[in-house]
Amino acid sequence: MTIMRRGMRRSFSLACPLINNMNLLSIIHMAHVDHLDLNLLRLFDAIYRARNISRAASQLGLSQPATSQALTRLRLALRDPLFQRAPGGVRPTERADRLARSVQGGLALLEAGLGEDERFDPRTSSAELRLHLTDIGEARFLPRLMEALRERAPHMQVHARTWQHADIVPALDDGRLHFAIAFLPTVQETANLALLTDRYVLLLRAGHPFARKSAKSPASIDRLADLDFVAVRSHGETMRILQTLHLENRVRLVASNFLALPAIVRSTDLAVLMPREIAMTFQPTEGFSLTEPGLPLRDFTVSLHWSRRHEHLPMSRWVRALLVELFRAE
Repeated sequence: MTIMRRGMRRSFSLACPLINNMNLLSIIHMAHVDHLDLNLLRLFDAIYRARNISRAASQLGLSQPATSQALTRLRLALRDPLFQRAPGGVRPTERADRLARSVQGGLALLEAGLGEDERFDPRTSSAELRLHLTDIGEARFLPRLMEALRERAPHMQVHARTWQHADIVPALDDGRLHFAIAFLPTVQETANLALLTDRYVLLLRAGHPFARKSAKSPASIDRLADLDFVAVRSHGETMRILQTLHLENRVRLVASNFLALPAIVRSTDLAVLMPREIAMTFQPTEGFSLTEPGLPLRDFTVSLHWSRRHEHLPMSRWVRALLVELFRAE
């Protein structure tokens, strides 16, 4: 019996201790489990992640007919269609959704076991750590992370960039990306852990007429219609809040990121919605005013996302523990 990994094949016995320890096959409830080809589980995992049989076939280095035939074998073995046609590909059945987490966890353990000779020593490693962070995320997380790495893993390199949300899961699964740290409500099918909570506030220049009124009486949602806004392209949640309030027609400037906002807000009457933790770092603090007018969709959670496929690898375990230590709120 063989298992494929990026064009390579590794042979192993069903009786090996690794399989017994992780109990991978116990997730499959069928009469003749001893005859199951574990390649079918990798095929299931590839289709589940890609939501497309052709793309899964390409990832596995198989022809589409061979992939379809293998999927038919698995469907017959499990007595479930597993995937149904959907626009652009396939969608999993309820049975497939239940099965996916166990299969992904089991395969991750298996791959970790096959690579158990690999060692990760943070003191000597020159590995590249690839992160998804927005511009706000870079400002919030990179300073402390780089300080910690300087002491504990001085030779590691960090590459941070902003990925399109639709590309994050595939990139985590195929190793182009190690972790994503952000508010990602549309990103599913990752292992994830909440790090911190924050909320959106309204940032204005000090002395702004709206800020002066708010100092005398609580700011109301209705009064937001009197303001002109800056929207930030890299942080779509703020635009969604404005759309919910039917204020998108009050946007006077769309900026690519938050870097220019302090200077823009300080020198104009434009208002911006942004995370409170970041707004609190703008200097000089006396040059700005923060108000909280009870915004819809105000509260959000920043989470650490990773792929179950790689979570048992030594570097992944070490970096994950470090990120949790540094940033998870008590």
